Amino acid sequence: MRPSTIEELQAVIRNSPRVLLAGGGTKPALTASHNGAAVIDLAALTGMLEYEPSEFVFTALAGTRLSDIRAQLAEHGQYLPFDPLLVDQGATLGGTIAAGVNGPGRYRYGGVRDFLLGVRFANGAGEIVHAGGKVVKNSAGFDIPKLMVGSLGQLGALVEVSFKVFPKPEAYTTIRLDCPTLGDALNVVQGLYVSPLDIDSLELEPVGTGGTIVWLRLAGLKSALPLRIDRVKNTIGGGEVIDDDESLWHAVREWKWLPEHWSLIKVPVTPKRIPALDEALPPTAMRRFTGGGQAAWIALADRAETLEPVLIAQGLAGLVLKGSTDRVRLGTRASESFERRVKEALDPQRRFVEV
Repeated sequence: MRPSTIEELQAVIRNSPRVLLAGGGTKPALTASHNGAAVIDLAALTGMLEYEPSEFVFTALAGTRLSDIRAQLAEHGQYLPFDPLLVDQGATLGGTIAAGVNGPGRYRYGGVRDFLLGVRFANGAGEIVHAGGKVVKNSAGFDIPKLMVGSLGQLGALVEVSFKVFPKPEAYTTIRLDCPTLGDALNVVQGLYVSPLDIDSLELEPVGTGGTIVWLRLAGLKSALPLRIDRVKNTIGGGEVIDDDESLWHAVREWKWLPEHWSLIKVPVTPKRIPALDEALPPTAMRRFTGGGQAAWIALADRAETLEPVLIAQGLAGLVLKGSTDRVRLGTRASESFERRVKEALDPQRRFVEV
């Protein structure tokens, strides 16, 4: 079903015993049908509703593609700093919120939850709920918009969202540092944490038989970058400046490094826990550590469930975004009781499929 108005969406929810919400389809493991639930495609609820460049905020329907948002913001020199993923593949605003995924820019600016100001959504009774606001300084009421981030469509169907935006930096540059071991790379990360350097993005890419590449991006005034590059290289002990860095980060955001038909699992982690996780992974697994080591992207040629024993042993949780799987949530679930209480409040009839 593909409702084209909010009223149609409300009617579909009221008339369906169980529904599964779908957006742009860029994270297919999250939108596979479960137990005969009706799939509601929200891609027709699209369009920018309000945009005030001088106030650095916009409001749009949740099915709006991020590529359209990016184009409109670019006309005024603005952007979403958390580097939304899969923009060129058709990712939507609502799907990005529901999946709770962020790009490399999360390291400096925070994630989607830090830029989401307000939401309108249809709850399990088909009623429209307003939460948050359309201005940056808004602190009224319970912070329901944050609950929608990573909710996987279990709490309600997003129909309208408001975001704050930032001015886009004038220029970028990237530094690559090849480290002989993952431990050496993590020491570099720790040194950057405590330094006064202003880093835009920081990623770790294990390669070969133990080596790790540290990818470090700077952003700001073009005239200031040469001096900043020297300071960074002095701090990390060298590095190579990459000329064509936009294509490099585009490949990261669009998951070009991921082999076709492989499973992809997102695992929240901390730098201290990375060595044990990395050692426990299957030898054939591909992985990247994003946000300065705050999350791991793990790719497997096998079904995603094969990672379950590793995550349980490590006390970690995983979210399957691509690949064949019977369950999209793997490992531990520390906040399950809280999730149940919120679910009971917003969807007591259990219309929205739980994952």
